Amino acid sequence: MSRELHLAGFLIASHVTHSHAAWRHPASETDYLSPDYYTRVARTLERGTFDFLFFADLLATPVRYGDDIAVPLRSGTQASATIDPSLVAATLASVTERIGLAITTSTTYFHPYEVARIFATLDHLSRGRAGWNVVTSLNQAEAQNFGQLDHLPHDQRYDRAHEFLELAYDLWGSWDRDALVQDKGTGVFADPSKVRTVDHDGRFYRSRGPLTVPHSPQSRPVIFQAGSSSTGRDFAARWADAIFEIDPTPEGRRAYYDDVKSRASNLGRNPDHLKIFPSFVPFVGETESIAREKQAFHNELADPISGLITLSVHTDHDFSQYDLDAPVTDVTVPGSQGLFDLARRLSDRDSLTLRDVGKLYAQGVLLPQFVGTASDIADLIEEGFHGGEADGYILSATQAPGTFDDFVDQVVPELRRRGLFRTEYTGTTLREHLGLPAASLTPTPRAVAAPA
Repeated sequence: MSRELHLAGFLIASHVTHSHAAWRHPASETDYLSPDYYTRVARTLERGTFDFLFFADLLATPVRYGDDIAVPLRSGTQASATIDPSLVAATLASVTERIGLAITTSTTYFHPYEVARIFATLDHLSRGRAGWNVVTSLNQAEAQNFGQLDHLPHDQRYDRAHEFLELAYDLWGSWDRDALVQDKGTGVFADPSKVRTVDHDGRFYRSRGPLTVPHSPQSRPVIFQAGSSSTGRDFAARWADAIFEIDPTPEGRRAYYDDVKSRASNLGRNPDHLKIFPSFVPFVGETESIAREKQAFHNELADPISGLITLSVHTDHDFSQYDLDAPVTDVTVPGSQGLFDLARRLSDRDSLTLRDVGKLYAQGVLLPQFVGTASDIADLIEEGFHGGEADGYILSATQAPGTFDDFVDQVVPELRRRGLFRTEYTGTTLREHLGLPAASLTPTPRAVAAPA
């Protein structure tokens, strides 16, 4: 059986996504506080038979750059205003039928019982379309919003995340699939022999259980991750069903694909059961010159300081203290080490200043821009899909819903014509869309012992 391309859409429950210029674009709709905004996007992507709609999230207004919220709020940078994606996803579950709904929730500031309950509920409400993007949170501002003076160290955040998921798996498995009886004649609601406490007493968490939510359609949500540091890649290789990736270069995407698949294999997993999704920003035009005009118009709206504000958020490091016209300084960052390493690599390769990196960050958080006709963009997708870069791609918009409309109406038909992408949904759950087997509730061991 030939491989099937997977496609997804990227959103933040906000006025911008990766593109900080998106809210300023004349064609962008700005009613992101309304359910209608998300319904329009979700229905467009469902019409295009996309696998899922993916929501990123941050838990603090940007403050790391210069210790000031005034500029981010005035500029409308990423995370300056967001709403809760879990409630957006629950709303979309009732107005869509097939598209998966993946949302970001932190393992750093919530308890496993609460998160397990939310995702089991969403899986029921969506009839098996829930996905969880597991993050360990990024910065000090988020910690302070939750009553902590400082952010946890990088590796300790991942140690907590491992235990968090181990407990969540136990909670999702605390009800057998057939435990709910609901026999009105006998008066038996549930079979108590098929519902168990978990009695977890670990290093970071305690929970008695069982979960109050009966066994959900997928058993658990599809697990997403975006690990980019070595520790993050190990975490993703152990837990993830799918990975969201950022790298603007084909060679970087190929290296990441090979590395994470190898790590999964080393843990005893089938690497085909770990789907890797690089993200990109498309500019589709009837001609290449029209597409280039769209790209130039968008990119000119991007403000370098706005980009550096978000780079400071993502890395939890204040970049306001450096010369904008000097190369990116080699510093140790407590936040996303992978994104900072990528910024450093681009700065070294292309002789970019900090201002240049800020401009790129504001244009799309270092995502590659695919520019051209529908055929041109399909060429890039096909080349990467067959060239060892990706199992699928996540589309990020420069204007909403216009970017999604252009892609679904122009690029999707071309991908279908080439036999790369489905013409209709063949399954009902997110796992089925991704071609994944039934979910296991037994975590992969952290390491597989070498044979004697």
